[in-house]
Amino acid sequence: MNASMPTYTIACGSRALELGKRTLIMGIVNVTPDSFSDGGHFFSQAQAVAQAVRLVEEGADALDIGGESTRPFSDPVSESEEMDRVLPVIEGLVNRVAVPISIDTTKASVARQAVAAGATLINDVSALRSDPQMATTAARCRVPLILMHMKGTPKTMQMDPVYDNLIADIMTFLSDAVDRAVAAGVDRSAIILDPGIGFGKTIGHNLQIIRNLDRFHDLDAPLLIGPSRKMFIRRLLNDPSEKEMDPLSLEVARGTQAAVAAAAMQGAHMVRVHDVARTRATLAIVDAIAST
Repeated sequence: MNASMPTYTIACGSRALELGKRTLIMGIVNVTPDSFSDGGHFFSQAQAVAQAVRLVEEGADALDIGGESTRPFSDPVSESEEMDRVLPVIEGLVNRVAVPISIDTTKASVARQAVAAGATLINDVSALRSDPQMATTAARCRVPLILMHMKGTPKTMQMDPVYDNLIADIMTFLSDAVDRAVAAGVDRSAIILDPGIGFGKTIGHNLQIIRNLDRFHDLDAPLLIGPSRKMFIRRLLNDPSEKEMDPLSLEVARGTQAAVAAAAMQGAHMVRVHDVARTRATLAIVDAIAST
């Protein structure tokens, strides 16, 4: 990792994330029937647990378990349905993996139950806007909190997103979210920020974020970025005359690794990906170059 990179240590229960010494990897496990790239692939507890264990064996430093798709134009699911999806998976992983488990949810009740089941990190893609109790829940549970920028909601975010000044607007949004979290009792040093690749962004917006990622260091928090298999990669690689590219294709996997490499070079502390093995190989090279 670059010597000028800010470093952070965030306690996740009995474990810790050392952010800034090398680029960490968060492995994605979607326990959903409709996520954009792997919906239905790991929908049962057994499938999801097996996939999570596999990602840790491949080198994941943390796992992110989600039970509600946030793909563009997706509909929300009920609290009870989301809990039915994620809690058995978290319970099945607690004694099987030695990395922090994150719950990817916008609902405070789901987050609270997930932490009780063994999750030690909350990933809120709404940055506290969906549920006013989320910040208080994170504070009471004493777990770190990931706050992500999203313009609108998953249902509306890709409807012609426009910004006055992309980077400045996102930084203001995230700074305000941090202030709300801290006011509710969240430890300032336990917050991770995500500029929200693909969440209310055009192709150009996503590329600008990656190119300017180091500017977000001014917010004084670790940076997480999630480019994995996103639409902007598929659109950049796809011939407009052809049908939409399969998110699971080899070309998209290669494009994801290019985005991961660029993000790491520009200052990402952690990347959130579906394919941990390829990402680990990519980052071994990128981190070696950056630390030379």
